[in-house]
Amino acid sequence: MDEATVLERLVRRYSPSGAEGPAVAEFLRLARGLGYATHADRVGNGVATVGRGRPRVLFLGHIDTVEGDRPVARRRGRVHGRGAVDAKGPLAAALGAGVGLRGPGSYRVVAAVGEETDSRGARHLARGPAPDAVIVGEPSGWDGVTVGYKGDLRFAAEFRRPRTHWGSPYPTAADLAVAWTGRLRAVVAARAGPSPFRSPGAKLVGFASDPAADPEVARLQFDVRLPPGLSTTELLAELPAEPLRPRVRTTVRIEAFETGRSDPVVRALEEGIRAAGGRPTLWRKSGTSDLNVVGPAWGLGGAAYGPGDARLDHTSRESVSVAELRRSVRVLRTAVRRLTARPSDGLTPPRSAAAP
Repeated sequence: MDEATVLERLVRRYSPSGAEGPAVAEFLRLARGLGYATHADRVGNGVATVGRGRPRVLFLGHIDTVEGDRPVARRRGRVHGRGAVDAKGPLAAALGAGVGLRGPGSYRVVAAVGEETDSRGARHLARGPAPDAVIVGEPSGWDGVTVGYKGDLRFAAEFRRPRTHWGSPYPTAADLAVAWTGRLRAVVAARAGPSPFRSPGAKLVGFASDPAADPEVARLQFDVRLPPGLSTTELLAELPAEPLRPRVRTTVRIEAFETGRSDPVVRALEEGIRAAGGRPTLWRKSGTSDLNVVGPAWGLGGAAYGPGDARLDHTSRESVSVAELRRSVRVLRTAVRRLTARPSDGLTPPRSAAAP
């Protein structure tokens, strides 16, 4: 069974977050057919393993997708469909990379649930024993390696004030909410660094008001992306108190993550890219991944890797090149064999540069 067939079968199982069961079952069937020992853990992650003992190399992919099923097809050398890029393409490549691996060491591929929402699959794994090395499955392009992700702080801010006549000189709750948003943007701008990755960014993603209520109510929702060195705790402490301190309720808190070229996983992936005829590029992204969750929890570095153009994530044009998919299998096979051949004590990388 070739990699493109594996990917097409995975993509045909539509699996938005919270409804991953049929896709996990398909992942386990495919993995068994490729020679893996398989099981599903108690939160629903699909787990496929080859080899035994240490070093233990983990490929942490995710099986869930955003909402919005798309037609699945293989045409003109590409596999089209929801999840082809984010992130069933990386999962298919990871399964192909472990075929025939017999040790030393072990290689485990996890199809995690919930990455697009609360990372519940990765958070479950993070409470367990750490592997010796971790690669997270996200699109980087076959010749790219992602070594950094921003943190993410999402919160709701609610403003209340006594209702007044609109002809009065007093601001409404909506007025105060708009003014507060400007001050939040000023706080974020004051933290700007030398590059977009080193700078925070804030987006207003929701606004609702009820001017007929007494008191008046205005509710805002924000998504703030944080660079390494700025924690969610620090940003929350810097939220403006004027012109009216809102009630704040956080919904997502994920700290930034960054490693570097000296990390053993990064070096192994770069070796795989060169062996496949490429020139490695290191990426730092404004999004988040399960690497933000497991890296700090396990005290590991690691990197994210997988075929696909990340600009197609979550879009109606989501598709991945079959040629790129096959090249990614070669890259991962080289990287995994390098990592499993090393003594486990030689795989301990520097701690990530996640914000404290």
